[in-house]
Amino acid sequence: MRVLVTGASGYVGGRLVPLLLEAGHDVRCLARTPEKLRDHPWRDRVEVVRGDVVDGSGLAEALTNVDTAYYLVHAMAGGRGFAGQDAEGARVFARAAEEAGTGRVVYLGGLAPQAGPLSAHMASRTEVGDILLASAVPTAVLRAAVIIGSGSASFEMLRHLTERLPAMTTPRWVRSRVQPIAVRDVLRLLVGAAELPAGTNRTFDVGGPEVLTYAEMIQRFAAVAGIRRRWIIPVPVLSPGLSSLWVGLVTPVPPSIARPLVESLRHDSVMREDDLSDLLDDHERLRFDEAVALALRQEAEARVDTRWSSATWPSAPSDPLPTDPDWAGGSLYTDERSRVVEAPPERLWSVIEGIGGDRGWYSWPLAWAARGWIDLAVGGVGLRRGRRDPARLRVGDSLDFWRVEEVVPGELLRLRAEMRLPGLAWLELEVGREGGRTVYRQRALFRPRGLSGHLYWKAVTPFHGLIFGSMARNIARQAARER
Repeated sequence: MRVLVTGASGYVGGRLVPLLLEAGHDVRCLARTPEKLRDHPWRDRVEVVRGDVVDGSGLAEALTNVDTAYYLVHAMAGGRGFAGQDAEGARVFARAAEEAGTGRVVYLGGLAPQAGPLSAHMASRTEVGDILLASAVPTAVLRAAVIIGSGSASFEMLRHLTERLPAMTTPRWVRSRVQPIAVRDVLRLLVGAAELPAGTNRTFDVGGPEVLTYAEMIQRFAAVAGIRRRWIIPVPVLSPGLSSLWVGLVTPVPPSIARPLVESLRHDSVMREDDLSDLLDDHERLRFDEAVALALRQEAEARVDTRWSSATWPSAPSDPLPTDPDWAGGSLYTDERSRVVEAPPERLWSVIEGIGGDRGWYSWPLAWAARGWIDLAVGGVGLRRGRRDPARLRVGDSLDFWRVEEVVPGELLRLRAEMRLPGLAWLELEVGREGGRTVYRQRALFRPRGLSGHLYWKAVTPFHGLIFGSMARNIARQAARER
């Protein structure tokens, strides 16, 4: 089957394309800026057409001989006129699909409340769905509420609020009932929608197996993330505008994105039917806790594995994408340093692999010793473990208060901290080559757990120049001195 994906550079589209390819479909992508797709690992396996759904450019070519077209274009808040622009784009796309004889359109919209006025964002999503359903092309509109997965705007707002606020005064919308769904499940249903019976033209509610309030999602996220239960104090009034400003102050999610999300939470978003599951014979859904755990686990593995020379692309829908916005994927603090070394790469590697134990850490011995004493005082391992072998390291070795997580001989040593910390920490030491010269690269990473983790990083940052700066200098000097 030939399928067209619009919005392939977005959160859902970028994760949908590889699943469609895996299902055996021929995939074509429509993009206003095709260059945004060039770094995707699936780029060479798809056809890309430059075009725009609003002005109609490229649509005739993109929709030629297409069996199913995925319409994944919408503005989050967009400023003035975003709703009119979204509606016009849907009308132009629907006409082009009719003229091209497209077999089906699949659209992912929002799960609107059963009663009450809709937010501007939700009203626009509903209008787009209605426009597509009114066309001559059979259309399946999937309506989802909060999508749980790294990079989802709703998930990122939930994550940052929970991680950064041990106590919060919240507006009434934290008591709204929501039926969240894992991104993995949304994508599977989108892929399955291409196989619906011919002529199917209707909306389908999609959601996970649980109905939760936003406050319950906060507490459940905290439990999965291993941080303390949050104190939530509802207040009777707090307008969506003020709420979005509050979210913008507390989290890195921009107010222009937070506002439509907050406005959509003013009313319950719960499924009224589950017909799509019956039609596709697909009733498997991740529970909320499972979806959060999957997102956090894969995200930690992917984000930390990212190195200077490359980016890690996801192998599963819950993984983060390097093309996700900067505020997505949780907080990962880094301290990166590099130095040119007047020595061959193998000599630098010898110094790196011999670090720790009796040789120390090439940086302020008293400071490292003090950190070890503090760790012992709070029940940690301290610096007493030393190392197994004075010259060689292997994965799994203990190394003072670190554990060897990865060794690429001659290239990379990655250590994971086993000291008591309010988060997860890694230290990477790498041998690089640039223009025929040896380069030492050093990177410390810290993923905070809760507010205490953020405060910890802020507290120790002023000392990084002394500790990590001198470490980089001294390792480079030692490599240059050794013969």
